[in-house]
Amino acid sequence: MELIRGLHNLRPRHRGCVATVGAFDGVHLGHRAVIGHLLEKSRELGLPSAVMVFEPLPREYLSPIKAPARLMSFREKFVALRELGVDLLLRVRFNERVRTMSAGAFVEDIFVQGLGVRYVVLGDDFRFGNDREGDLAFMQAEGQAHGFEAAPTPTFALAEQRVSSTRIREVLAAGEFSLAETLLGRPYSISGRVGYGRQLGRTLDAPTANVELNRLRAPINGVFAVTVNGGGLVNAPAVANVGTRPTVNDSIRANLEVHVLEGSPNLYGERIEVTFCHKMRDEVKYDSLDALKAGIAQDIRNTAQWFARRGH
Repeated sequence: MELIRGLHNLRPRHRGCVATVGAFDGVHLGHRAVIGHLLEKSRELGLPSAVMVFEPLPREYLSPIKAPARLMSFREKFVALRELGVDLLLRVRFNERVRTMSAGAFVEDIFVQGLGVRYVVLGDDFRFGNDREGDLAFMQAEGQAHGFEAAPTPTFALAEQRVSSTRIREVLAAGEFSLAETLLGRPYSISGRVGYGRQLGRTLDAPTANVELNRLRAPINGVFAVTVNGGGLVNAPAVANVGTRPTVNDSIRANLEVHVLEGSPNLYGERIEVTFCHKMRDEVKYDSLDALKAGIAQDIRNTAQWFARRGH
């Protein structure tokens, strides 16, 4: 899959494609239905498939603190779309110019002049343009004027409930990882590169791998039983903390810290995937580092017992 970083990097060879646009946060089963429609039409017409996404997400640009927590980083989204077989990923920077763009200019600049689309697939809830007048009917009217076709992908539902990123955030916040796996089509995980933290875990007898989240907030918070892959590890049982580390710094930016239960692997600089299995408890603020140390030790024991009961 080719990544096109910005509209200014579109070239004549990119023109003539089947395209869709959206946030695709989580690349869940609803998104996969849209991508499936896209790829089916791509094969039918013999044209490349293109997915357009915004970075940052519009709600992150408009209100970073209040925006919904991301289900995945841009890199994770790139990998997921590549695995599905998408040909082109167009990443457009969401800025003031894009925010104030009318729906008509949006179609003209991006879909007509930029991508030269032949067919556009839209999810059931996508709106575009500064007045949000851009919807399926608008896109179909523009298609008649500019020579392309636009079609919707029906809402994807399980047990008569719509599958959406919002619903998955709610499920994850409740610690319902089995249901989240059903809605996503895969277990919920966070991947990233292990960076250098404050080395505090070593003084607390619990060395941790600090994973770069590349997002302001995570959709989960607390202590979890997880497995780790990467850096030589395969489904290694571990305990993870996702939160703002209130005992030591009271930050607003989310952190992911992972302590592998067996061995002391050196994971610095490695890219790992942390898969969430079970929520052990909520994040709490301890009165002292000694209390924090005791709490971490108890978390390690509890998580080891949880895995032992499951024969891991």
